[in-house]
Amino acid sequence: MKRQKRNKDELIFSRGYQSGIVGRSKDNCPYITDLQKQLWINGWREGRQDQWSGYSGVSGIHKIANV
Repeated sequence: MKRQKRNKDELIFSRGYQSGIVGRSKDNCPYITDLQKQLWINGWREGRQDQWSGYSGVSGIHKIANV
């Protein structure tokens, strides 16, 4: 059975989320196009909010797995 490829938009959002949850700056966004940059920043914002809410570390594993 073949593995289904991930949606690129979900991957970009997830990478932004992971950068936000560890506390990296949003200036580290690696994307240039407007849509990709916006997806990454949206993920970054959600990651930062979760970090501030205490979801980083062990308590955030379930949250990250769902992203």
